[in-house]
Amino acid sequence: MGGEREVLDHWVDLYRETVFLKIAGLDAEALAARPCPPSPLSLIGVVRHLTEVEGYWLRVVLMDEQDIPDYYCTRERPDGDFDDASAATAAADVAAYEAEIARTRAISAAWVDLDGPVRGQRRGMPVNLRWILTHLAEEYARHLGHMDLLREAIDGRTGY
Repeated sequence: MGGEREVLDHWVDLYRETVFLKIAGLDAEALAARPCPPSPLSLIGVVRHLTEVEGYWLRVVLMDEQDIPDYYCTRERPDGDFDDASAATAAADVAAYEAEIARTRAISAAWVDLDGPVRGQRRGMPVNLRWILTHLAEEYARHLGHMDLLREAIDGRTGY
């Protein structure tokens, strides 16, 4: 229960924390496994993708930061978040996700207006924080479904 902002923040934070539950107890090889051919998805690939998502929506779009690095996706490798995921970088990728959500939580918490346009734009169009948080909840829900299937294929574990 709570106001709209409290509810939006709750769901986004719950989904962020659920990512860690989905990868808990797995070694780097399991995190990088692609157990559902022909899909290239891996658990660590999804973590990498969500790192990019957090940075894009809450730093580039919300705050109009233009100098954040591309973590994994570049013009040359637009799907580098998924395609280039490996066991060798899994620990660093999880650490990058943790650092990015710490940054973006603070940025989001400091922005109090759900209705007014944010500093940046999405494809040349203005959006507000309500739209961003709703989109993040949708993005996380979608990818947590992928993580459910991947985790079940790896070791049979399901649920939160």
